[in-house]
Amino acid sequence: MHYRVVIFGVKDTTAEIVRFVQEKLCPVDLVVTIHPDVLSGNQVSGYEGLSWLEDKYGIPVYETHSYGLKDEETTKFFAENTFELGISMGWQRLLPGFVLSRFSEGVFGFHGNCAYLPFGRGRSPLNWSIILGDTRFNLNLFQYDEKADSPNVFASEMCAITPHDTVRTMQYKNMLVSKRLIAKLIAAHQAGTVSVHRESRDFDSWYNKRTATDGKLDFHDRTRNLYNLIRGVTRPFPGAFCFCNGEKITVWSAHPFDEMLDFSMYAPGEIIDIFDKKLIVRTLDGSLLVEDYESEVELEPGMILE
Repeated sequence: MHYRVVIFGVKDTTAEIVRFVQEKLCPVDLVVTIHPDVLSGNQVSGYEGLSWLEDKYGIPVYETHSYGLKDEETTKFFAENTFELGISMGWQRLLPGFVLSRFSEGVFGFHGNCAYLPFGRGRSPLNWSIILGDTRFNLNLFQYDEKADSPNVFASEMCAITPHDTVRTMQYKNMLVSKRLIAKLIAAHQAGTVSVHRESRDFDSWYNKRTATDGKLDFHDRTRNLYNLIRGVTRPFPGAFCFCNGEKITVWSAHPFDEMLDFSMYAPGEIIDIFDKKLIVRTLDGSLLVEDYESEVELEPGMILE
């Protein structure tokens, strides 16, 4: 069978892109996702079953039993069918060469950073961009090869990272830009004018994979770094955290409070005061207002967060 437009993905963002393409641009001929059984041996971040797309839109959904697409059944499926254009949305694995070779137009996916590929290859680019204090995010729609996030760029578009953005609001911006870039790609595919820019003068660098343990707060750090970490790992991610009397405190939202008031009589991490159940906490160079948090212990002024 011949499939023209195929979307790879495992998350709710995949479903949103399928809906967008199907309703606004062109028919989606196939969705490739993973079978729920794959979860028994793998942790797939943000996984959502997508079989319902077949009932709602009549789009065939192929559920592979290998996230790497290398099991015998999946290999046979790609060998026995032909494909034109692939779009990957949230497929957090490399696609093997024998799958890529089956797409006459190629498979395209997204990766962003503050600069230009190959800078900032790797994992968790939105989280890292906020944590590092970047003020812009350059989202690239690039053609896959067998390496990670290669600079085979079809098109890119920038958006701002404001001081008030969290990783969730940046996900909103990321989705808006993704839709624009996909619309450009499909229009070019229909016109037979897809062109990929493969030369880059930027240098190669990597974002490392982040885990929940990387959200640990150290109140000996600067206020801006603490603030960036909190907003960079807040919902829907596991959140930033610290401990008080051995109990874990999860911090979902905080803002810089004051850098001029003299808090030298308090230790870094000490709760200076509490107003409306919000914590004023001493940092290295000022203080944070901790607004949204979860704690099993009742917090009081004078307690130390560490």
